[in-house]
Amino acid sequence: MSLKQTIVEYAPPHLIHWGKSIVDSGYRNKARHLARIKATPRHQSMITGILGKPLEVVDSASFVWMYGEIFEREIYRFQARTDSPFIVDCGANIGLSVLYFKQLYPQSRIVAFEPDDQIFAVMQKNLEGFGYQDIDLHCRAVWNCATTLRFASDGADGGRVAKAGETHNKEVKTERLRDFLDQRVDFLKIDIEGAETEVLLDCADRLGNVDNLFLEYHSFDQQPQSLHVLINILNDAGFRLHIHPPITSPQPFLKRDVHAGMDMQLNIFAFRR
Repeated sequence: MSLKQTIVEYAPPHLIHWGKSIVDSGYRNKARHLARIKATPRHQSMITGILGKPLEVVDSASFVWMYGEIFEREIYRFQARTDSPFIVDCGANIGLSVLYFKQLYPQSRIVAFEPDDQIFAVMQKNLEGFGYQDIDLHCRAVWNCATTLRFASDGADGGRVAKAGETHNKEVKTERLRDFLDQRVDFLKIDIEGAETEVLLDCADRLGNVDNLFLEYHSFDQQPQSLHVLINILNDAGFRLHIHPPITSPQPFLKRDVHAGMDMQLNIFAFRR
C-alpha cells in the first residue's frame, strides 16, 4: 500500500487530501491528533499529521510515549558548539528522534541505527516524507563487534537483542559503535533495550570524544543489574550525570512493578561542564 493510499485508508475525512490540509492541521490540532492516535489499537499502522507532514505510526502507545518525551518535554535538547553537530542515534525506531534533531539543528550530520527491518523501513519512509535525504541510516543493531545476533522484535519500540534462553523471532546484523566514535560527537543517543552495558564497555576509552550522551538504562527482572558499571564508565570518561526515572514503583520495598520485563528504567543524561 502506498503512503497516499494509507492516508486515505486511515485518516479521517478532513485529512484525506494529500498536501496542504495535512500540513496546516499539524500543530494547530495536536490534541485532536493525539486523541485519534490514543484511540487506535496497538500495533496497527496509521498516518498522522501531528508534525505537519504525513508520518507513519506503527504502534499507538509507544508513539504517544515517544512524542511526549521528544517533542513535548524535549529530553534530547542540547546546546551544540556548531550549527552542524555530529549526532549518533542508536535505536532510532520510526525516526522521531532524528526528526527532532533535524528540527533543532537543520544542518546536523546524523548517523542513525535501527535493527528491526520493518521498523527501519517505516523510518526511511518517514524521513523521506520530510525531505531528509542526507541522513546516514543503518539497518543494524549497535554492538561490541560486527556479527549476527538473535533479536526479539515487538513491533513497537521494545525490540531488543535476545538474551540466552529468550524467545526471538529474527536475526539482525550488528555494527561496532566504537568505530563511529573516533571523531568528535556532539550528541550520542543510546536507547538499545538492554544492550547498553556491553556496548559502552567496548566504547569506554572513546567516550572522551563525546560532548553529550543520552543513555536509557534497562534493568530486567530476575537478571543482574549493571547500573554501577555504566555509572563508573561515564564517570571515568569525565561526564557529570543527571538521572531521571520515567517509570517508577511507588513502594519498591513491597512491590516492584514490571513493565515489558523490566523492573526499572532510567534516563541518564551525561554531559560536560
